[in-house]
Amino acid sequence: MNPDLTDIIELSHYFGGNKEYVIAGGGNTSFKDDMHIWVKASGASLSEITAEGFAVLDRSRLQEIGRKKYNPDPSIREAEVKNDLYAALLPGTTARPSVETSLHELIAYPLVVHTHPTLVNAVTCSVRAQQTIQQLFGREALFIPYTDPGYTLFTVIRDRLTSWRKENDRDPEIIFLENHGVFVASETARGIKELYSLIDSRIRPLISRMPDAKPLPVPDDVSWILPAMRMILSRESIRVGRMASSALIQHFVSDVATFRDVSRPFTPDQIVYCKAHPLFIENEKPEDAIREFADKLDAYVHQHGCPPKVVALKKRGVVAFDDNMQAVETVQEVFGDLMKISFLTKNFGGPHFLDQRSVSFIDSWEAENYRRQAANAPAGRGRVANKVVIITGGAQGFGGGIAESFSEQGANVIIADLNEEKGREMETTLNVKQKNGRALFVKTDVSDPESVKHLMTETVKNFTGFDVLVSNAGILHAGGLEEMTPEVFGQMTRVNYTGYFLCVKYGSEILRLQSRYHPSHFTDIIQINSKSGLRGSNRNFAYAGGKFGGIGLTQSFALELIPFRIKVNSICPGNFFEGPLWSDPEKGLFVQYLQTGKVPGAKTIEEVRAYYERQIPAGRGCRIQDVMKAIYYAIDQEYETGQAIPVTGGQEMLR
Repeated sequence: MNPDLTDIIELSHYFGGNKEYVIAGGGNTSFKDDMHIWVKASGASLSEITAEGFAVLDRSRLQEIGRKKYNPDPSIREAEVKNDLYAALLPGTTARPSVETSLHELIAYPLVVHTHPTLVNAVTCSVRAQQTIQQLFGREALFIPYTDPGYTLFTVIRDRLTSWRKENDRDPEIIFLENHGVFVASETARGIKELYSLIDSRIRPLISRMPDAKPLPVPDDVSWILPAMRMILSRESIRVGRMASSALIQHFVSDVATFRDVSRPFTPDQIVYCKAHPLFIENEKPEDAIREFADKLDAYVHQHGCPPKVVALKKRGVVAFDDNMQAVETVQEVFGDLMKISFLTKNFGGPHFLDQRSVSFIDSWEAENYRRQAANAPAGRGRVANKVVIITGGAQGFGGGIAESFSEQGANVIIADLNEEKGREMETTLNVKQKNGRALFVKTDVSDPESVKHLMTETVKNFTGFDVLVSNAGILHAGGLEEMTPEVFGQMTRVNYTGYFLCVKYGSEILRLQSRYHPSHFTDIIQINSKSGLRGSNRNFAYAGGKFGGIGLTQSFALELIPFRIKVNSICPGNFFEGPLWSDPEKGLFVQYLQTGKVPGAKTIEEVRAYYERQIPAGRGCRIQDVMKAIYYAIDQEYETGQAIPVTGGQEMLR
């Protein structure tokens, strides 16, 4: 049995990749022949689905569901129906069938595409939904008033289709579901697309003004609010968040009365991913806003049994919180769609929210909870899963290796670097590999106070705080007293020494704020120092001096910050021969040391390298994995601070 699934896969990608139709992996598609039906499996993504992403079922077994009598208790009934769905799966099929599989089976056409288009839901989630659909489509479409999803919805549509077939010579090609979306069915893929175009062409002329959701800058002063909110929400496990603003968002967060138009859900997806109710904070002064959030949170959890996933800050924007950044992005997408729908419902009499009974049913429904868990399933926890890590000089070389390791171990990574091309490239590389975490590039000059402040502010806006700061950015120009100019010496000092100070000064402000609201949460500042910070370096005094000074800063910062559970340690790597610092063919240290005669008698780069390898008892240069073991040790333990940890292959030993 090898059916041609080309059309349904192409349709799935076409609509699944367009956020005007599908967000958060919602919607489903199907193809059927005389004996079998292929339905998008629960948890599969339409935009990326392959043939393996479809559950394959026996149609005759599915049709028995429509003839059976089930237990009147909803929880027992839904379990019985689920068991019968599984029984209809063909042997060898492991994909979980969508809860809407039986609906797809009801519709006679071979191709069915069910989506939740924003424009459609502007109508179906309005108070004049049925009236508008009848006005626009008449007998061309079927309208189903809101019904609980699952078997109940199946029976309602089954009965309505039975009546429709008595009055018409064919099945409806379009079925609108109040507060849900639309089913479109046809014999061909072209027919599906033409029907969706028809729907758009009928509704769009009735829209007087489209919502403006283009991003706007988030105000910088949220840096004094979001880290506190993050820690208040992180009592049991660390959470992350992201703040957004737009003209549409500003419309709804202007005051509490306007926000009521987005304070309840329209559709099941909004309950699944955003919870049923967002939280609105009216106070604008940071300390008052934090206090209001803490006070309201207790009442919210008592009433709803869980913390909010969406928090609106009056006149500032909307924050999405969840267990990982992938889930945060889903919350942002779904709540953003809710705001668009609410704005557009004004064209059709205003919003029509789901009532509390419907909300309670969906919130406790096993099928929707499974979909939520499948969408946010962790892809391996990792040693630093869900932590937020800033890495200066993180675009390439040693810093790039550190960024890659943190990302592989589940962290969200902020790449702070002056090299914009390399920084963007690293951001893209890490985001392609990660599932739950995210990487962000922020152009940063660590020697410039305003640039470092900007780095911290952007980190907070995009992740609501951070847990680890790795001060890695550094430069090295070798040379003795005769070669070294005051200008080069000053530049190296500004980057290697002052840059570390600036990162700690402005980063620790955020970490101390977090500590105030979660005193038991440990955070880390880690300076990537050098073996040159443990022993002087001939003809390299500018670099060694900055690194010696860095250890002095580390010890002093450690004493000042440990009351706030902020650990400060230096990692002192040996020579990283593979990186550009040493191996760059034009500016690398091998070239510099050869040119300055630092290695007596050396005539080639290979001779310079061999000379330095002979200085190491372990017989090789330092590698990224060596340094990462020391970094993870510094993070994992809670009883060491102010230390300079050598990673030198025995070349430098503490005494």
